[in-house]
Amino acid sequence: MNKRELIEKAAAEAGLTRRQTAAALDAILDTIQHAVASEEKVAIPGFGSFEIVHKPARTGRNPQTGEPLEIAETWTAKFKPSPGFMGLIRQRKKD
Repeated sequence: MNKRELIEKAAAEAGLTRRQTAAALDAILDTIQHAVASEEKVAIPGFGSFEIVHKPARTGRNPQTGEPLEIAETWTAKFKPSPGFMGLIRQRKKD
């Protein structure tokens, strides 16, 4: 499902226009992105949580040569699904 399809389904579900739904979705995603970038954890009950994670510098190995190499520190976003969301996923895999 792409963004356009998501907007169309959500608009039909909520009884809103596609334009209203697109504006709301853009506002929500922008708010989540800025909050996580500001090192805030965003938790949406029943869906999951977003947070920023620091990965310190470390020594790795080149898989082709086996030579050690330094991997720089990095920051990344992490999403953890809620237990309810994971239950829905697990239930769907059984069907």
